[in-house]
Amino acid sequence: MSRTRIFRAAVLTVATVAAAGVLATPAAAATTVYSEAFSGGLGTFTASGSVTTGSYGARLRGSSSAITSRAIDLTGYGDVTVSYTRAASGLDLGESFTAAYSLDGGSFTTLESARTATGAASFDLPSAVDGRNLRLRFSLTASSVLETLTVDNVLVVAQDGDDPDPPGGGSLPRVTDVTRPGPYAVTVDQTAGPDDDGWLVYPTNAGQNGVDHPILVWGPGAGSGPAEYSDMLRQWASHGFVVYSEVSSSSGAYMVAALDWLEDQNASQSSPLYQDLDTSAVAFGGHSRGSIGTFDVADEPRLTTTIHVAGGSFDGNGPDNLRNPALYIGGDEDFATANLERDYTNTDVPVWFSVLDDTDHILATRNGQHVITAWLRWHLAGETFRRTTDFLSADCTFCGLGDVRFKGL
Repeated sequence: MSRTRIFRAAVLTVATVAAAGVLATPAAAATTVYSEAFSGGLGTFTASGSVTTGSYGARLRGSSSAITSRAIDLTGYGDVTVSYTRAASGLDLGESFTAAYSLDGGSFTTLESARTATGAASFDLPSAVDGRNLRLRFSLTASSVLETLTVDNVLVVAQDGDDPDPPGGGSLPRVTDVTRPGPYAVTVDQTAGPDDDGWLVYPTNAGQNGVDHPILVWGPGAGSGPAEYSDMLRQWASHGFVVYSEVSSSSGAYMVAALDWLEDQNASQSSPLYQDLDTSAVAFGGHSRGSIGTFDVADEPRLTTTIHVAGGSFDGNGPDNLRNPALYIGGDEDFATANLERDYTNTDVPVWFSVLDDTDHILATRNGQHVITAWLRWHLAGETFRRTTDFLSADCTFCGLGDVRFKGL
């Protein structure tokens, strides 16, 4: 697909984004009480027998292998659900794996026991578990080390009354629903940046309670500017991010210059953002041409993540510059999605890609804005629980909006 075609389409239609319809937002998820994906080892589980961990999860081999979680405190929680993925391999007749739970250190109650099973499992626990200490155990009874059980993405969610912070709560004030505005009032400066022609959108009370705010530099599509993305820039700033945007170019050099300028603002006593920025938590992202410019400078060493919406690289080589986890968003009615799909194939860094339903080139940012909010809160604000609840679990918050694929996460 030619450069001319992509840019012409953006020029003709991106200016209508502020008036376009909005994709239905997903329902708010229950509170995450506990999650473990074993990517860094067993975490709070302990093991007996032969157990290994890796990108696949936790793998039990042979006779009498088991993993058992620490006590999970359910004080103040009810309507508890346990979910996980599992895959049994090679078990013979008479052999089985078992998933079970116990309360307050008591005996274990079986959730499931089987010889063959693959994929996700989810169980609503009885009300007797509410407010108690819960332990989870996965065990394998088999005769050979070639017979295995692999467990991953263990998740405990519940309804709560006291609304405590979940594990991996992050550095920003907590929110229960990323599809709604965040807790911050927002200020917009439309004459900001290196050449006084960009928009700086930031929390009005930046720095309150010692918060250092992560940074997003956003590139609009061709033929548009920050004004066409105003409500989305405000939404991200309301969640605690300092957002800068100006008319984009495919070179992406303006993004690096904007980041230099923001670092200067953080160091300047005359700036409203003086010493209130987290310059170690930075995202570049954009729509259409803004995405292409993001690819161009994705090897900037100060970056934490990049975001690419409806803007695949023209030659498939854009991912060569990626050094950090990336978010790709396309639409099932978008002419640029084929380029993004090629980029996804060529991407070697961790990446999550969604092709949104009923979404064309222009609607991609609007329909994906809440996905972007959750991604930023995960990767820039340290809300690690979002990895499972919003992106990787079998019933993740954003998995129902379209076709989802991911690797390396």
